[in-house]
Amino acid sequence: MVYLVPATAVAADNQSVDIKGPDEPVLSEVVVSSQRRQQIKSLQKGNIAQLDASSIGRVEHQHINELMGKVAGAWVVRGSGQEHQTAIRSPVLTGGGACGGFLFLEDGIPVRPTGFCNVNQFIELDTEQARSIEVIRGPGNALFGSNALHGIVNVMMPMPGRAGAPHLAMELGANDFIRARITLPFDAEAPWFASAIYTDDGGFREDSGYKQGKMHLKRTWPVTGGEFTLGFTATDLNQDSAGFIYGKDAYRDPEINRINPNPEAFREASSQRLYGLWSRSLSGFDLDVRPYIRHSDMEFMHHELPGQPVEENGQYSAGFISMVTFETGKLQTITGLDIEWADAYVKQTQSKPASGSPVQRETRPVGKHYDYEVTAVTLAPFVQVDYRPIQRLSMGAGLRLEYTNYDYNNRMLAGNTRDDGSICGFGGCLYTRPADRTDSFTSLVPNISAGFQINTQTEIYTSLSRGFRAPQMTELYRLQNGQQITDLDPERTDSLEVGLKTGRETWSAQLSAYSMRKSDSVFRDTEGYNVSGARSRHRGIELEFYWQIALAWNFSVDAAYAHHTYDFDYTPNRGQSFIKGNDIDTAPQWLASAELRYAPTSRWWAGLQWAFLDEYYLEPGNRFTYPGHQLLNLRVGTVLSSKIDLVFRLNNLSDELYADRADFGAGDYRYLPGRGRELFVELRYFPLR
Repeated sequence: MVYLVPATAVAADNQSVDIKGPDEPVLSEVVVSSQRRQQIKSLQKGNIAQLDASSIGRVEHQHINELMGKVAGAWVVRGSGQEHQTAIRSPVLTGGGACGGFLFLEDGIPVRPTGFCNVNQFIELDTEQARSIEVIRGPGNALFGSNALHGIVNVMMPMPGRAGAPHLAMELGANDFIRARITLPFDAEAPWFASAIYTDDGGFREDSGYKQGKMHLKRTWPVTGGEFTLGFTATDLNQDSAGFIYGKDAYRDPEINRINPNPEAFREASSQRLYGLWSRSLSGFDLDVRPYIRHSDMEFMHHELPGQPVEENGQYSAGFISMVTFETGKLQTITGLDIEWADAYVKQTQSKPASGSPVQRETRPVGKHYDYEVTAVTLAPFVQVDYRPIQRLSMGAGLRLEYTNYDYNNRMLAGNTRDDGSICGFGGCLYTRPADRTDSFTSLVPNISAGFQINTQTEIYTSLSRGFRAPQMTELYRLQNGQQITDLDPERTDSLEVGLKTGRETWSAQLSAYSMRKSDSVFRDTEGYNVSGARSRHRGIELEFYWQIALAWNFSVDAAYAHHTYDFDYTPNRGQSFIKGNDIDTAPQWLASAELRYAPTSRWWAGLQWAFLDEYYLEPGNRFTYPGHQLLNLRVGTVLSSKIDLVFRLNNLSDELYADRADFGAGDYRYLPGRGRELFVELRYFPLR
C-alpha cells in the first residue's frame, strides 16, 4: 500500500525504487476515488488504502493475490491460473449470492454493467501496469452505485506525461514462466501513452498453464477549455484450469498437490473498454464527464458439476458518468447523474452424459440448458455535500437514488424440460428457464460522515453508510429445481465506522474499526430456489502502519482482525444449515502482512515480506477447519547500469506446504494447493534514463 510518507521516499514510477531520507511532513498523500477528484488522504472522512506505482513495481505480481495482501482487511484467494475470489471486510463469498459484492472500477468507471458480475473480475483489469490502485473498504458514499457492498476497488491507469519512465522488460521464472512488457512513448512530452504486457505460465500443477495479454492506450487533447483523455483497455486470457484435490490435508502430500483431477477444464475470457475523461473548470463550478463503451465475453467449463456443462456469457454496454462540483466558501456540493445501458447474454450447454447417481444423470441432460439475453437500463442521480463550519471540523452527507430495469428474453422453451421439450425423470430437469419477463429495482442510499482534525498530524473520523447490490441476472433467470420466478430484493449493507489517522516525520498510522450488517442476501432454500432473506454481521479492526527506521531502513504492517457471523437460522431438508452466531465459512479472523525494506543506496534495495493467514472454518456448521499458514517472500532489485535494472523475486522462501483455498463439500475436504518456492528474474531496459 501507499503510506503517508515523504514524496522523496518512493519513486515516481514503477520501474525503479530509490529510498532517500525524509525531508517533509507526512499526511500529504493524494487520493482520487473518494470524490472522483484529487483529495488529500488525511481529509478523507473514511478509510482508503492506496497501492502506488512503486509498491506495484516492487511486488511485480503475476497474480492479484500477491499484491492485495498489502491492503489491511483484504484477501484475494488465488484460484487456478488467474482465477480468484475477493474478500474485503467480508468472508470469501461463495454459493448463491456470491457474485457482485464488490465494485470494480477503472479510472472511476465500473468495469462491468449493473447485474452482470464476474467473480474473477480482476482478470479484466490491467493491475500490473496501473499507476495506483485505491481500495475503499466497506460501502462508499453517494458517488458509488450497485455492488459497493463490502468494498470498492479503483484501478487508476497511467496518464500521458505522468506515466513514469518508458521501458522494456523481460521476466523468466519457475514452471516455464515468461513475461514481457513495454511502455511507450520514448518522449516525455508526448500527449499519448501505451503499454502492453504478455504472460505465458506453464502452471505448477498438471495442465494448468495460461496465456494472458493486456494492453492500455491513452491520448489527451485540449477540448473547449478543458482536457479530454481517450482511454482504451483490452485483456485476453486463455487458460487450462485445475480443480480441487480431495482428502484431509491433501495439499501437504507432494504426490497429490501437483496433480490436476480436471485436465479438461478451461477458461477463455476477453474484455475491451473505450472511455473518455473530460473535465473543465468554469466560473463557480467544475464539470466532469466520462462516457464509455464496454464489451466482454467468456467461455468456461463448470468442471465441478456432473456433466461438466460449458457456459458462454458476454455483454455490450455503454453509458456515461456526469458530475458537477460547486465550492462556495465552507460548502462543497457534488451532484451528478449516471446512465447505463447493457445487452447481456448467457448460454449453457452440456455435450456428454452426466456422471454420478441415476438422479444426477437423468436431471442433467445432454443439450442446451440456458440461452437468454437481458437488456438492462440503469439511472442514478446523486448528491454529496461536505461542510466545514470551522477549519478543524468537516461534515458530509450524501444520497443516491438508483433505478435498474431488466428486460429478460428467454431464447429457449420455458420450464425445466430438455431443449427438445421432452420431460426428465425424477420430477423434471434440474435447469429451469423462466418465461420472458421484466424486473425493476430501486434503491435509495444515504450516508453521513464527520471528521475532526486534532492537530496538523492527527485526525479522527466517523461514517455511517449504506451499500447495496441489485439482484444479479443469473440469480433471477438461471434457475434450478423447477423454480419459475424469483422475488429477490436488493442486498443492503449498513456500516458504522470510526477511525484515527496520525503520523510524524518518520512514521504514520491509520486505525479503523467497523461494524456492518448485511441483509436480504441471496441463498438457496430447501427446494433449491434462489431466495432473499439471509443476514450476516461483520465487525473488525484494521491497522496500517509505516515506520522509516533509519535512512536505509523502513518497516510496514497491514493487519486486520474481523469476525464474520451468520445472523439468521435456517435448516433445509437437504444441504447446509445456517445457525445464527456461527462463523461464516472461509473467513479467517486475522490477516496480516509485514515488510522490512533495506535500501542503502540508490543502486539497490531488498525487501522481506511476511504474510499471515489465520485458521478458518470450511462450512457453515463450523465442524471442519483449515489451520492457516505463513509465507515469506524476498524481493531484491539492483541498478546494473544507467539503463538496465535487474529484479529478483523469491516467493514462498521457506517452501511452505499450504492451500490457496480450503473447503469442505460432497462429504470431503477439498483444496486448491498453493505454489511452492519459486524464483523469478526480470531484466528492465530504460532507453531514456
